[in-house]
Amino acid sequence: MLDAFLALAEWQNLLFLAVGTGLGIVVGAIPGLTASMLIALTLPLTFHMDPVSAVTLLIGEYVGGISGGLITAILLRMPGTPASIVTTFDGYPMAQNGFAERALALGIMASVVGGIISWGFLAGMSPALARFALQFGPWEYFTLVLMALVMLAVLSQGSMVKGLMAAALGMAFALPGIDSSIGQARLTFGSSAMLSGFGLLPVLIGAFAISQILRDAATPQESGRMDMPKSKLPIYRSDLGYAPKLLRGSVIGTWIGLLPGIGANIAALVSYSTEKQLSKEPEKFGTGHEPGVVAAESANNASIGGALIPLITMGIPGSVTEAILIGALTIHNLQPGPLLFQNAPEIAYGIIAAYLVANVLMLMLMWGAVRYIARIVQLPRSGLMAVILVFCVTGSYAVNSSFSDVWVMIGFGLVGLGLEYCRVPLGPFVIGFVLSPIAEEQLRASLMMSDGNLAEILTRPYALLFLALALITVIWPYIAARLGARARAKQAEEPS
Repeated sequence: MLDAFLALAEWQNLLFLAVGTGLGIVVGAIPGLTASMLIALTLPLTFHMDPVSAVTLLIGEYVGGISGGLITAILLRMPGTPASIVTTFDGYPMAQNGFAERALALGIMASVVGGIISWGFLAGMSPALARFALQFGPWEYFTLVLMALVMLAVLSQGSMVKGLMAAALGMAFALPGIDSSIGQARLTFGSSAMLSGFGLLPVLIGAFAISQILRDAATPQESGRMDMPKSKLPIYRSDLGYAPKLLRGSVIGTWIGLLPGIGANIAALVSYSTEKQLSKEPEKFGTGHEPGVVAAESANNASIGGALIPLITMGIPGSVTEAILIGALTIHNLQPGPLLFQNAPEIAYGIIAAYLVANVLMLMLMWGAVRYIARIVQLPRSGLMAVILVFCVTGSYAVNSSFSDVWVMIGFGLVGLGLEYCRVPLGPFVIGFVLSPIAEEQLRASLMMSDGNLAEILTRPYALLFLALALITVIWPYIAARLGARARAKQAEEPS
């Protein structure tokens, strides 16, 4: 490990890591562009690079891409990446209330702490954590996704029924396309453009960015500027009280990052939902509550360290981004897995070292620019939205080089606008769309493995635990309401 840090200290490797982190932050902050897209575009450039330099560049882009998404999520309620969806719940209300700089500072702090804590697991517990993740089968993955979806729908701001309806609607929009299990087209209505279904990126951009642009266009504002506090922010001594929340979010993010195909967005969601359940002031979540930003950002960054554990110890990619990283290693004749530590220890430990240093560089780059970044909210709103609209169209088109995705983006912009007009939360809708394919795939795999026997789930302890947590999440509001009513009635009966 020490040799890896010494190799990383060489100027060319450190330069590549800094450039990758900076590029990732910029790309992650632009709605429509993602870390995986950036890594895919720069992968050909690494063909003739030294393997250590190539790995440091790509790891920097990965960390910066996930972290950069918080910028537009907080300032404009337009998550730069899917991992930042949950950050919009409290980050954007804070910016609207004049605390944009404060929200950014908390998000950056939580991201760095989450990254460093997950690095500790990555460096010290990779084999053990990877073996634990291997105990999870399709039943566990299905019930975990179900629990995450129920948690968000129930704990989202507003009515629980509307949250569940939004999640169900998002799952319905994920159905069109080719059924991966039997290879048959479904709900395509004879359109060849519908064979691939609705793309995640156009849906995400439409629901959050385009709906925001349409709402701003329909609601003329006297001024396109928001006020920011003039105090010397950003972190106070009192923020040391967030340490348990940071630790909790980081552990949740690392653990969920271990699970292949789950991702940073689910990590942020589970962390946010857990924090809200444990809070003494759950009603403040979604209104600009600081712990909401801390929980989301610590978890989504920590998930990167968790996802790197199965990648370097077993060669199992946890997401599209990790799959591209495996491709990068394969290009350099390196095979991820247990033998990587024997055959190329400089690469295995180089990845671990690069992840830690990338988080430190991310802190330096974003912290130094936080005041300037926050001034985005002071730009004329009309001009800012016009620029964002260009990026949205470009990002949607660039995924498949198809204008069909642009129309999908516009369509879901109208859907998002309609949902918000009906006061239906957007979070459960988008998360339902994201999680539905994962839940369906794992449920089908479970049923095929058990010959359609649903009772087999009773033999899976972790699956039963996740189901129980989902059930408790649904019924707890009613139990809490009944207990509160009894306490008030008892208090009223007592003589004054």
